[in-house]
This record gives sequence, structure tokens and C-alpha cells, in this order.
Amino acid sequence: MSSRRVLKAANAIRQVVSTAILTELRDPRVKNVTVTGVEVSADMRQARVLVSVMGDEKSQNRSIEGLQNAAGFLQARIGERIETRYIPKLEFKLDSGVKNSIAVARILDEVLPQEKAAHDEPPDDAQQDAKQTVEDGRQGQSANRPSDADQPPDLAAAD
Repeated sequence: MSSRRVLKAANAIRQVVSTAILTELRDPRVKNVTVTGVEVSADMRQARVLVSVMGDEKSQNRSIEGLQNAAGFLQARIGERIETRYIPKLEFKLDSGVKNSIAVARILDEVLPQEKAAHDEPPDDAQQDAKQTVEDGRQGQSANRPSDADQPPDLAAAD
């Protein structure tokens, strides 16, 4: 179970690392990198930085290699900006969650438009039945409401 202190440290490390990658890192291999999360060990000596890299597998591997080579530089930035007893050793890992969600969205786009098109254009008989059902529902609602004549007489007014 993660303590609040570890979670706060993970969030701070994520902010420092993502800012440093975006503004200070000059490695040409590191392109289109997004820091998606950080997992810090309980003793705060190790941190796994989860990154998402846009591009093919070759560019992803190059970016991870560039980040591993820049780990010392990023650790120094963490040491400058976060006051902790230990500066965690950084390990970069590719986060496939974003890639998986894009793949699922693509599959849903392929499947859903076909179903949606089938539901959008019902046959004429079905369309007439649906309109009739709506009309019947509206008439039934007004028929179920009690009118003023159906109300019992006010007992207080009778006195």
C-alpha cells in the first residue's frame, strides 16, 4: 500500500521529469515523449517513470534508450528541485496503456458505425410503429392524469 508521502513524491518527480524532458533535455533521440506516471518504491530509492512515446517501435526504443542515458541528468534536476534524503534512481518503462486505448478506439470506430447505420435507418414499418408507440404513450399519460371532476370534495370547504 502506498503512503501519502510516497504518492506526493511520485507526483513531484513526475512534474520535474516531464518539465525537464520538455524544456531542458537536448537529446535528439527523445522526441514525442509524454510522462504518464511514476511509481516510487516504499524506501524512495527507486522510481519507475512510465512514458508514452508516439511513433513506431524503433523510435520508441530509441527514446527509451535516450531517456536511460539522460537518467543522471534528470536525477540531478530532481535533487535540485525536491528536498529528499535520497534521490531516487530512475528507470524508464514504456507505458502501453495509451497505445492500447488508441487501438481499442480504432476497433470501436470500425465496429460501431456499421451498427449505428443499421439503427439510424429503420424500415418504414418500424418507423411508423415507433411513432405510433410514442403517440400512444403521450395519450396514455394524459388519460392517466386525474381531472378536477375526479377529485374528492374538499371536506374543509363543506363545513
